[in-house]
Amino acid sequence: MQHLLRTSLFALLASSAQIHAQSAAQSWPARPIKVIVSQAAGGAPDIICRLVTDRLSRALGQQLVVENRPGSGNVVGAQAAARSAPDGYTFFFATAAALVTNPYTFKSLPYDPARDFVPVAMIAKGPFFVMAHPSVPAKTLAELIAYDKANPGKLSFATDGPRNFSGILAAWLNQLAGTQILAVPYATMPQGVQDTVAGRTQLAVLAVPAAAPFIKRGDLRPLAVSFARRIPGYEDVPTIAETFPGFEFIGWFSFVAPAGTPHEIVQRMNRETDRILKDQEVAQRLANLGFYTEGAETPEALADFVRAELAKWGRIMKEIGIQPE
Repeated sequence: MQHLLRTSLFALLASSAQIHAQSAAQSWPARPIKVIVSQAAGGAPDIICRLVTDRLSRALGQQLVVENRPGSGNVVGAQAAARSAPDGYTFFFATAAALVTNPYTFKSLPYDPARDFVPVAMIAKGPFFVMAHPSVPAKTLAELIAYDKANPGKLSFATDGPRNFSGILAAWLNQLAGTQILAVPYATMPQGVQDTVAGRTQLAVLAVPAAAPFIKRGDLRPLAVSFARRIPGYEDVPTIAETFPGFEFIGWFSFVAPAGTPHEIVQRMNRETDRILKDQEVAQRLANLGFYTEGAETPEALADFVRAELAKWGRIMKEIGIQPE
């Protein structure tokens, strides 16, 4: 009899909690929503987040407040988001680093990218150009590889360090191509780019908007783009995948929420974000910043994408010999 009473009580409590959650989701949002950005104000993640959240504020009828929490390679912001209440009033504007590369570059993290967050919406993806000084005779990636093998030791890559995107991409290209192009780490990438423009290094990896003025002036030549397809405005620049099939190396941003956030809220946020990203003006503004969108996808598709990216980065880090620190 006591067992039956306990079972009935638990069922009643569970039913009550479910009804309360459904009611909260139906009235959401009833107050301003916080969106944590793990980068400083003024950078690309912050600008893109504010572009999208400004539209979301109008669509949801509540202000979305961006809170910048930079530091420790996205860890500070990610930890703050992971520890927030899963009530639909905190979201994390997650970078690829926060969700899929940090597990391989840090020995330990104060958050678990897989368990502490639920996927909400893909925002945009940003590729990189492999750039060459005009003195380099190669016009394509294949020609660059052939030139390096015929002239070993003549080429060097300006990078922002072996654990950052440009350094990892340079190391991975060396691995795939069987080349040994020297990677020169710089404290700041602008300094590395200036050395490449001056010819002290011959190659650099740059995001699309950073590369654009150097391409326009003829200071640097794009050899390949790291996207799966050629990008608008640079249709004459081949993809790396045209030399190495299946290759894609990108930065990306997504909305995620603390684990346990009500499913109905996740779905509503996804739908509203998708409508905004499919607006031609928003898509063009993102493209001007060097990021490309095909809409928010579904939370399930984003979950599959993140899992695939996590596995891919694991393989890359192993192949190029990066150990967590």
